[in-house]
Amino acid sequence: MLAPRAALRAVAFLPLLALALAAGCARRAPAVAPAYRAEVEAWRAARLARLTAPDGWLTLAGLVWLHPGANRFGSDPGDEVVLPGAGIPGVAGSFDLGAGGAVLLDPAPGAAVTVAGRAAARGPLRSDASGRPDVVAVGSYRLNVIDRAGQLGVRIKDTANPARTHFRGIEYFPLDEAYRVTATFAPYPTPREVKVASHQGPAQTMLAPGVVRFTLGGRALALEPFVSSPGDRTFFFVFRDATSGRETYGAGRFLDADAPAAGGHTVVLDFNKATNPPCAFTPFATCPLPPPENVLPVRVEAGERFAGH
Repeated sequence: MLAPRAALRAVAFLPLLALALAAGCARRAPAVAPAYRAEVEAWRAARLARLTAPDGWLTLAGLVWLHPGANRFGSDPGDEVVLPGAGIPGVAGSFDLGAGGAVLLDPAPGAAVTVAGRAAARGPLRSDASGRPDVVAVGSYRLNVIDRAGQLGVRIKDTANPARTHFRGIEYFPLDEAYRVTATFAPYPTPREVKVASHQGPAQTMLAPGVVRFTLGGRALALEPFVSSPGDRTFFFVFRDATSGRETYGAGRFLDADAPAAGGHTVVLDFNKATNPPCAFTPFATCPLPPPENVLPVRVEAGERFAGH
């Protein structure tokens, strides 16, 4: 048993020990070059502006896969595409899916339906596969046709969506230049087609041009990028890491990087710019999931965190 004086000394020491342990466990924010911090902060501001824009992902309020024939839209609960809200006609029109895969807009007489700001008339609609989908507007809703491996649906956006108007912002890991790494691109002889599973809807076909190899925290790692076409100048990565499902979104995150110049092999991966996929903000997005090759066995404590939205 401790003597009274020794016991008092031990009790007095315990708070100091707790403080020392807490300080040692806390992750210190690393020093960051001012120019780099300014660059990333500007990038974050632009990212937030896109996310909260009148046509950003936070406006996404629904996704309906079309069946052959007429798919009515309006405020009537019996419609295929339901748009609740005051001022929306019970049936504002229909999306007519033909046997050949064409979608025709058929607005109801007197309904305030527009396309590109003009009163809508019956006619074909371009899907997002065209790169410039036709946007149908009625009230605060914006609708367009999406094409996922030949499966056609209507994406519903609402500029008054509470997910947008009550958005709390994006959480980030502390900025750390150690997560901005220079990698080496090893191209395949020809880009290969890859079937990539999707959070919702059919698997998506993407092109993988090669493998990007890099070192992070002393470990040799690799990721397979995707491109839209062989000449695409941006690499798109879908990856998971050991933070996924804990500090970050469970299905993984996205990262863009400039493709190397023709004949080049250098790629800069800046994980401080890793983003949550649209699925982290809405259940109505169709997000590609990471292939097994893109599951990293390390913690990537950089970029966007996820605490639920």
